[in-house]
Amino acid sequence: MPDDLVMLYTDGACKGNPGPGGWGALLEYRGVEKELWGGEPRTTNNRMELQAVIEGLKALKKPSRVRIVTDSQYVKNGMQQWIHNWKRNGWRTAAKKPVKNADLWQELDRLVNLHQVEWEWVRGHSGHPENERVDQLANRAIEEMRT
Repeated sequence: MPDDLVMLYTDGACKGNPGPGGWGALLEYRGVEKELWGGEPRTTNNRMELQAVIEGLKALKKPSRVRIVTDSQYVKNGMQQWIHNWKRNGWRTAAKKPVKNADLWQELDRLVNLHQVEWEWVRGHSGHPENERVDQLANRAIEEMRT
């Protein structure tokens, strides 16, 4: 792995959809790790998946090379495939309906454009160590809201 590459692992979780939700992010850079997590009392899993990436990117202090590792096809495909048409269509889908979570997609798009980003999808709950950690952080956020 190149010295200047920031690894960003992200995950979102929801108890009910909608319901209480949490997000977790793990930043790794030159052997240093930073864990982030948070949540909302009533949200959706997809919003938490997006929020995890947003919060991870917001934590970066300067434009960086970032590999975002997510178990969310929704986030990865949205950023690599769908967003171009959404922007061209005024944040409407091919069916002319408003894009769900457009506020978060727009914020994520803004943040991604500050950095040199590559995307990696991993299967969730399959023993990937960092993915398991961010899943735990997302669930921790939900538990902390309940107490």
